[in-house]
Amino acid sequence: MASTEKTILKLKLPTDPLWVKNVVESNIEEILTDHAFCEQKAASNAITLIVQNPELSDLVQEMAELAKEEMDHFKRVHDIILERGYVLGRERKDDYVNELLKFLKKGGSRRDQLIDRLLFAAMIEARSCERFKVLSENIGDKFLSEFYHELMISEAGHYTTFIKLAKKYAEGQDVDKRWNEFLDYEAVVIQNYGKKETVHG
Repeated sequence: MASTEKTILKLKLPTDPLWVKNVVESNIEEILTDHAFCEQKAASNAITLIVQNPELSDLVQEMAELAKEEMDHFKRVHDIILERGYVLGRERKDDYVNELLKFLKKGGSRRDQLIDRLLFAAMIEARSCERFKVLSENIGDKFLSEFYHELMISEAGHYTTFIKLAKKYAEGQDVDKRWNEFLDYEAVVIQNYGKKETVHG
C-alpha cells in the first residue's frame, strides 16, 4: 500500500474529489463504458509492445501477463455493466491519452522509442491509479468503492512494471530525468481534464 501512495504522490496535480460527486455519480453507465475500453486499450498496448519487441523476452513475459490481467479487468467491468442492466456503449475517444502521445520522441533509435513508449504507458497507469483512488474514496456506491480500491492497487503494480522495464532496457538513457519531463508535461495536460464522465476526462 505504501508503494501505491508513493506512486500517486509523483503526480503533480491531484484530481478534485468533486469530480466524483458532480460528474461520475450521475453518469455511472458512461464511466463504466469508458473504463471498460481503457482496460481493453491497455491490453492492446501490451500486445503491441510484444509485437514490436519480440526479442526482449522479459518484456514479452511481463506484457503477456499484463494483457491477460487487463482483459480480466475488462471482463469484470463488463460484468458490472450487465448486472446493472446497461449495455457496453461505443468506444470513447481518449483526448488525454492523445495529448500524452504528442510528447513521445520522434525519431531516435528503436530503443529510445521503446523507453518513451514504456514511460507513456507508466504515466497512463499512474493517472488511472490516482483516479481509481479518488473514486474509491468518494463514490457513494460501496461495491464500486471496493472495486476501484482493488484496481487502484493493480494499476500501481502496472506502473511499477513499466518503470522497471524502462530502466532495464535504457542503455545509458537517464530514465528518471525523462520521467520527470513526462510528469511536468502531464501536469499541464491534466489541467484541462477532470470535468467529464470518463476515467481520464
